[in-house]
Amino acid sequence: MAGSSSRPNRVADFIQRELSELIRTGLKDPRISPMLTIASVEVSRDLGVARIYYTLIDASEAKETQAGLERANGFLRSQIAKSLNSRSVPQLRFKFDDSAAKGAELSALIDNAVKSNTTAADDEDERSS
Repeated sequence: MAGSSSRPNRVADFIQRELSELIRTGLKDPRISPMLTIASVEVSRDLGVARIYYTLIDASEAKETQAGLERANGFLRSQIAKSLNSRSVPQLRFKFDDSAAKGAELSALIDNAVKSNTTAADDEDERSS
């Protein structure tokens, strides 16, 4: 059944491309950040639901952007329906993806831990130099 997942993947890729363009050019809602990026789209096996993960440069805009996307949901879905050759269009569910920010935060914590991790042997080596 390796081929059974290819259709959801193709639909997800299509939705990601279409939404990126529609949000950039077709939405005039000031709540939606112009720095929004569609990070990924996951479509259920039955093609009933599409989970759209988006990122923002400024995470403080997430709440307003989420409200704007939810308000534009019907418009976006109808625009996708015009281009998607399918009987039904998946429901669009938007979710802010903060994994990049969390990753950067963890990386900074690790860097700080490495910098502050000195042993007595390291201190002696520095003194002898």
